[in-house]
Order: sequence, then C-alpha cells, then structure tokens
Amino acid sequence: MNVNMKITDSDSDRQRLFATSLSIIIAIILFIIKAYAYAITGSQAILSDAMESTINIITAIAALWVVVIGNKPADRDHPFGHGKIEHFASAFEGGAIAFAGVIIILQSSKMLFNGPSALQELNTGLMLIVFAGVVNALLGIYLKYIGKKHQSPAIYADGAHVLSDFWTSLGILVGLIAVKVTGLTWLDPVVAILVGALLTYTGFKLLLQSGSELMDSEDRGVLTNLKNLFEQHSFPGIIRMHYTRVMRSGRQHFVDLHLVVPEYWTIEQAHLESERFEAIIIRNYPCAVEIHFHHDPCRVEYCQVCDIEDCELRDTPFSGRHPYTIEELISPVDSIYALNYRGPKSDDVNSPKPQE
Repeated sequence: MNVNMKITDSDSDRQRLFATSLSIIIAIILFIIKAYAYAITGSQAILSDAMESTINIITAIAALWVVVIGNKPADRDHPFGHGKIEHFASAFEGGAIAFAGVIIILQSSKMLFNGPSALQELNTGLMLIVFAGVVNALLGIYLKYIGKKHQSPAIYADGAHVLSDFWTSLGILVGLIAVKVTGLTWLDPVVAILVGALLTYTGFKLLLQSGSELMDSEDRGVLTNLKNLFEQHSFPGIIRMHYTRVMRSGRQHFVDLHLVVPEYWTIEQAHLESERFEAIIIRNYPCAVEIHFHHDPCRVEYCQVCDIEDCELRDTPFSGRHPYTIEELISPVDSIYALNYRGPKSDDVNSPKPQE
C-alpha cells in the first residue's frame, strides 16, 4: 500500500480566512442596514430579510471557526484530519436557514390574519434593500468561488446562503413596489411568507446535501475527474484500476482503489512505479488528496489492454487501452478480467480466479 498526500497551500488558508472574515463584517453591516429599514418602514417583509441576516452572521462566524479548526493537521485522535467539521458546519447552516424560514412564515401568517399595519417611508426602505441585495449578490458569488476553488463545503454553503439572501431581497423589492403601486398592504406579509418558504426550501436542501457528504455518498463529479486523470496519466505497468472509493473530509479527499500491475514485478518495483503514478495524480488533483493502493497481479486476460512491449508472458496482442467507465472504476471486480475469465480447467486447480 502506498500513501502520499498533497500538502495544503498556506495561500489557500489565507484566502479562506479572508473570505470568512469578510463575510462576517458584511453580514453585520447589512443587518444594521436592514434593521434600520424595518424601523422606518414597519414592513414585515423587510423584517424577514433582517431576520435572515442574523442567520448570516451566525453562519459566517461558524464558517470562520470551521476554517480554523479544519486547518489543523491529523493527530492521534483524528487520523484523517479535521476536515469533516466543514460538513457539520454546512449541515448546521442548512438547519439554521430552514429554522429562520419557518419562524418567518409563522410570524408573517399571524400578521396577515391580524391585519397588516400601514407602511411608511417606502422609498428610503426600497433603496436600502436594493443596496443590501447588490452587496449580497457580489459576496455570495465570491464565497461560492472561494468555496469551490479550495474545496471548502462550509464556505460554499455560506456563499449559497448569502446568494439566496440576494434573491430574498429581490423578492421583497418587487413585493414592496407592488404595495406602493397598488396600496394593498396585505401583499407585504404575503411576500414575507414567500420569502420564508424559499428559505425553508434552501435550508432543507443544504441540510440533505451536507448529510449526504457526511455519509460519504457517491460523488459522480469526483469519480469522473479521477477517471479522466487515470486515462490521461497511466503509463506501461499501470494496467487497470477498479474498486475505487473516495472519502471526503472537507477539502481533503482520501482515495482507496485496487491497482492491477504486472505479476512479475517485485514488491519493490510495484511500490516504486505506483508511487510515481500516484505522484502524477496528486499533482493534477484539484484539492489535497491522499491515495491508498491495493496491488492486484495481472493475468493473461489483461494482455489485450497492457502496453508493456517487452513482456515475456504476453498471451494476446495489445489492442489498446480501453476507456474507463464509472461503473468499472467502482466495481469490486475489474470488468475486463471478469468478462474474459472462463473459469478453471478441470485439470488445473491452480487456475486464477477473479480478483476481489
């Protein structure tokens, strides 16, 4: 088994810390702006927007804390590092958003049935909401970019939340303009209820996604990236791969797979060649990654896809490297061997059996 890992770039840590710190500062400023807008207008919709900003502050602080904790290296108590905390933070953020949405729906429904109050200074309130919405749009795009670039689920979730805040502000803006034009004040709590429903949906969606990541569910995007890297960078002796499993721990991935190598290679040669291949994959992988190989010896069934030219054991001519499929890559048994294996002969009890 080989083990190698890409070391985290300190520049990546700085960018993530800057992004989360900026998110906290902007969340506090926008909360003050929205609270002032509610105070002068009395709008239930603007109040719902301000309530969401309190969640922004909490989740931004949580994201900063997660980045600091997640940067800690692996230790005896946490041999796989501390990256999983990012998924916990993302789940917490999803739950907080959904909770805020439910509270907004309940409060706005009560206001709707009790009779909405008259609104004041809508022009000033609208300008403040427009400003807050534009700032949130820019911040959300930036956070999602940083989260995706540095494989940080917590920052990406924070960006998705902030971006949803922009759509919230846009919806509130449209609703308040409708109130101003028509004079129908009941539209104000109705818009707030719609905002609450959107937040609840966004929160539960984020919660389910984070739970899926915590359970290490299959990620087709990650597997497709690995498949492409394996096809691009394989060299003679790296015959085939299967039983690939990926565990995501924040922005670090742990890849475990079976690697088919020539059966006549010594342990030392298999180790050195697979380490060379491993280093190439790690160098081209988009985030920090640790790779574990289990070596399987080749059999004659692999001759057709093995491009070693001077192999004395070759049984059939090399026909070309076959493209990988996701199904083959994750299968416990290599498909090429399984399809060509005809079972042991009656007089040869030592015939090879499919690799498990």
